[in-house]
Amino acid sequence: MFSFLWEYLWILILVCVGCLSYLVVKLLEPLHYWEKRNIPHLKPWPLIGNFQDVILRKRNFTYVVEDYYKAFPNKRYFGIHQFNIPSLVIRDLDLIKRITVKDFDHFTDHVNVIDTDLEPLFGKNLFSLTGQKWRDMRTTLSPSFTGNKIRAMFSLMSECAKQLNDYFLNKSEEVTEVEMKELMSHYTNDVIASCAFGVHCDSISDKDNTFYKMGRAVTAASIKIWIKSLIQILLPKLAKKFKITLISTEVSTFFDGIIRETIQSRKEKNIIRPDMIHLLMEAMKEGEAEDESKHVDVGFAAVDDVFQTNQKTNPAKQKLTIEDIIAQALIFFLAGFETASTLLSHCLHELAVNVDVQKRLQQEIDDAFKKSEGKDLTYECVANMKYLDMVISETLRKWPPAAILNRRCGKDFLIEGDETYGEAPFLLQKGLGLMIPVYGIHMDPKYFPRPTNFDPERFNDENKHNIVPYSYLPFGTGPRNCIGSRFALLESKTLLTYILSKFDVIPTAKTEIPLKLVPDTAAPCPKGFWLGLKKR
Repeated sequence: MFSFLWEYLWILILVCVGCLSYLVVKLLEPLHYWEKRNIPHLKPWPLIGNFQDVILRKRNFTYVVEDYYKAFPNKRYFGIHQFNIPSLVIRDLDLIKRITVKDFDHFTDHVNVIDTDLEPLFGKNLFSLTGQKWRDMRTTLSPSFTGNKIRAMFSLMSECAKQLNDYFLNKSEEVTEVEMKELMSHYTNDVIASCAFGVHCDSISDKDNTFYKMGRAVTAASIKIWIKSLIQILLPKLAKKFKITLISTEVSTFFDGIIRETIQSRKEKNIIRPDMIHLLMEAMKEGEAEDESKHVDVGFAAVDDVFQTNQKTNPAKQKLTIEDIIAQALIFFLAGFETASTLLSHCLHELAVNVDVQKRLQQEIDDAFKKSEGKDLTYECVANMKYLDMVISETLRKWPPAAILNRRCGKDFLIEGDETYGEAPFLLQKGLGLMIPVYGIHMDPKYFPRPTNFDPERFNDENKHNIVPYSYLPFGTGPRNCIGSRFALLESKTLLTYILSKFDVIPTAKTEIPLKLVPDTAAPCPKGFWLGLKKR
């Protein structure tokens, strides 16, 4: 009897050992991917790869990307592991051009870490779509993001900027200390609410309005969201089984409802408003593209849209559904709410600690208001301010909104060998992820001397043409660049123009100089952007 039980116990032990060995091999095997191919690489940890400092919240992801970039200064590319998944980091600018432009057909898709089955709104948005579905959607949406279409929203942005100004002008204090990231998120919330959803908000006065609270619920970098993200990435089957989502039902229901209600109301009452909802509703129809030959562009950092440029030869292939509009509006909100507020916060901080730059910019703004003879500034006035564009361009250089660009190899691609770097030919296999370290490139003194200095003169008329192509990537490059770059630039310039016309931005006792990015978020943010607004 006992011998019979021992026999089965040993079988059970052997099965368990076999299963455990299989799991260990499956976990460890990907970690040898680069070693087997003789590619220089950073030594990975099991499960978390080279993300240990990010996972353990020791270091901001922006700094981690810079560390990656500096690890192999004499190589065109090298390997890392994003968690257990091998990924190739591209340092060489010629290779970046090939991947993002010349051989774009091999690299059309992003590496998506969000499960679109769990997050269906993400599955339909432009960022997450892949292949032909992405091409069709980009072609359909591009006419809605042209210079002239964004220009039509300038009046809505101006209203939000003046609303913020009036709030602080009506205060009795000569100097008001504010946490700038929070203040800028109120402004960008109101701009997105107005321009993308057709909803009027005053988040400066009413900080608890529903639209702002929902925005914070989506973008807040809480421990809960952090853990949910890790579960989706590391344990996708568990996430699916227990339906662990990043966006709550309350939030998705809110945005779904407000867009459906707005569209229905506008159709019934024939309401036309110069905002994104109207443009997306127009995109539901098949129509001719607008002539963009005479528009005034909004800045050096704006990226060209090949889908916009080639409208006549690349017509839209699909009509938008209401579900498509909801998905695009939501991703537009997420991108605009967080990245634009971070850009503005960094810019205002740099102006506060670089007084000479601020004074010169204010002189340009004052001159523009004098020429307007007391009238509100026009789109052309703001778009044509050269020094303002230089300041914004340098802010995006020093503090890019995304530390990396990523792409997925859609079909096998050969990187030719290069004896100068001691590199043999290397075949990128279909499915492999690629990372372009934007922050590392922007902080490389080879391309931008004294990179930690805030120097708008890098982008003056004489110098900006000397910037090495593909070394400046704040909004990406190639066909998969940021479709909303013109919108982000215009809303940022509009706010800066109005606020600096009435206030000096000054450091306070709480101002951190120099800024140090906190480790508990992937965003390039410090513990706080504390600054003072002093009436001029």
